[in-house]
Amino acid sequence: MPDALAPAVPPTPPVPLSALLAREDLGLRQIAGPADPSVVIHWAHTSEMADPYPYLLGGELLLTAGVQIPEAAGSGTYFDDYVARIVEAGGAALGFGVAPVHDTVPRALVAACDRHGLPLLEVPPRTTFSGVARAVWQLMAQARLAELRRVTEAQQSLASAAARPDPVPSVLRQLAQRLTGHAVLYGPDGTQTASAGREPAAVRQALTHLAEVVRPGGTGTPGPTSATDTLGDTHLAAYALGTGFVLAVASTRREPGDHTIASVASVLLSLLTGEHQSGAGAARSSAFVRLLLGARPQEVAPLLGEGRWVVVHARPEAQLPDAVAASALGAALGSPLVDLARDVVRVLVPGGREPAAQPGWTLGVSAAVTPDAWPDADAQAARALARARATRTPLVRHGARPGLADLLPRADAESYARTLLAPLTDHPALTETLRNWLALHGSWDRTAVALDVHRNTVRQRITRCATLLDTDLDDPDVRMELWFALRNG
Repeated sequence: MPDALAPAVPPTPPVPLSALLAREDLGLRQIAGPADPSVVIHWAHTSEMADPYPYLLGGELLLTAGVQIPEAAGSGTYFDDYVARIVEAGGAALGFGVAPVHDTVPRALVAACDRHGLPLLEVPPRTTFSGVARAVWQLMAQARLAELRRVTEAQQSLASAAARPDPVPSVLRQLAQRLTGHAVLYGPDGTQTASAGREPAAVRQALTHLAEVVRPGGTGTPGPTSATDTLGDTHLAAYALGTGFVLAVASTRREPGDHTIASVASVLLSLLTGEHQSGAGAARSSAFVRLLLGARPQEVAPLLGEGRWVVVHARPEAQLPDAVAASALGAALGSPLVDLARDVVRVLVPGGREPAAQPGWTLGVSAAVTPDAWPDADAQAARALARARATRTPLVRHGARPGLADLLPRADAESYARTLLAPLTDHPALTETLRNWLALHGSWDRTAVALDVHRNTVRQRITRCATLLDTDLDDPDVRMELWFALRNG
């Protein structure tokens, strides 16, 4: 992806010196230096200092009326030294105002500008320096507006291209057209997967080399997200897309908005070449379709990955979850398999990854299970989340230690549980309340928090459970037997 600090809009473009000379209202005339159409002005600056070097940033049109020029300047090296310092500071041109100090431009200054290759403009008496500066800003504003329009049109065309049936080639074609250049997309293995535009001579190898500069390596150390280079008059740029793919662009014309246009294309291509277009995304989509068509979880699980799985139930601490927060949680846990419900987010995580506590979330984590036990893991995660919320713990994992159930055959344990809990079969709210109340050591307040009900509701439900079960819930033996049944029912 492009650098995060890259401007969202193109920078203010410089003004060609020729455009300033073409302004009839200014009446400027170049009298020395090269007539180079590539000379541009970044800003205008007025100074009457004998040595303006410390006050220049580079790219200026320096304006002076010659107030600082000594009377005997023409017979020595004053003008040569003066012009040399302007060139050394990166000044783009020098404007000399005729009147009120000097009637004409000193001939020694003209000769010095010719020697050092600095454009020298004669500013007529009727033109003020502020008027010249205002003209520079006006030309910059016009150029910026034109560039913004160009970038906006490019963004719209790129977005339309991304919606076509062949989105990747379409985006590359639009990018190459908008930059009047050549665009190449390299795959994760470094091979060229698509290209568009006329390829300038001798740039293929240079683009391939530049793409390797931003390609993610195997060391795990983040590399540069973009890189630029030049080959003669051709400008080269490469952008890492964050998906293993790399976009490379070559153009002979370089405009201020080109980087912005290429950045937009990079974002679109990142989405188009992301995981949804990869084998993993296609396999995941296939698994969901098969489930909807009646396949069993254990049959489609190999499409999602081999091994065991962990179910995570999560709830935000401040407010109800939304789609953005749920996706971000899934990314933090390392899984795109996310389900957003009204007040909880469920994430199916590969068992090889150990879910960790997440800031702002309360998590319940199941044991690692095979696909046929996903429903059991879902229930485990729900109970773990309830316990985590009740105890105000960021993360609670379902216990994986051997228990009493391991001493009995599974069928016998389930039969015992059904018999003992039969009076509560038609009362799921009572069963869930009893489960949480026992898990939280008979705490009314914590159970109320876990179930999002009033503590008096918990008391009423537990009293009802005791009546239906015809037992004393204060007896630790009774509690142990009920907990065993709830764990195996």
